[in-house]
Amino acid sequence: MELIFATNNQHKIDEIRSLLTNEFDLITLKEAGIDIDIPEPYDSLEENASGKSKTIYDMKGVNCFSEDTGLEVAALNGEPGVKSARYAGEGRSFDANIEKLLINLADKKDWSARFRTVISLIIDDQETLFEGICEGKIIAEKRGGQGFGYDPVFIPTGSTKTFAEMSMQEKAQYSHRAKATEKLVAFLNNL
Repeated sequence: MELIFATNNQHKIDEIRSLLTNEFDLITLKEAGIDIDIPEPYDSLEENASGKSKTIYDMKGVNCFSEDTGLEVAALNGEPGVKSARYAGEGRSFDANIEKLLINLADKKDWSARFRTVISLIIDDQETLFEGICEGKIIAEKRGGQGFGYDPVFIPTGSTKTFAEMSMQEKAQYSHRAKATEKLVAFLNNL
């Protein structure tokens, strides 16, 4: 089965591709000849994921999926949440986002956080949503050179390593995106 993945984020493409089984052929926007940056104007991960997959389905009429992910920090009332990629501004700088996060947490006692991913799948004009959550905590100094986004300052519950210190296979044992993708694959296998 071919599925267009409605993202231009190569990190997410690599991660999801590593999680999908061989019976699914992930097609990137670039491979599908789609050269657009799909906006994320909504206040929830669900609405952003849904909006991106609906944009591609309306354009191409083919099976597709998208996802939106946010880091939700307890002491910051769920921030950065849906604004995770642009937390420090429209430039989407990983370093600036982490710097702002650590400044905002500086006087807080509770550094617990979670990553939450929502995948929106559209097959034959029917949408299904899948959620994956990874609980953990933020640390004060970046560690590791793998991954992207907030990975260097996030340690998932049950590990002593940040996501940025893990291989893609190690990260998949904990990852919010892996959990949502597992639900997606199970759903597709039952079709």
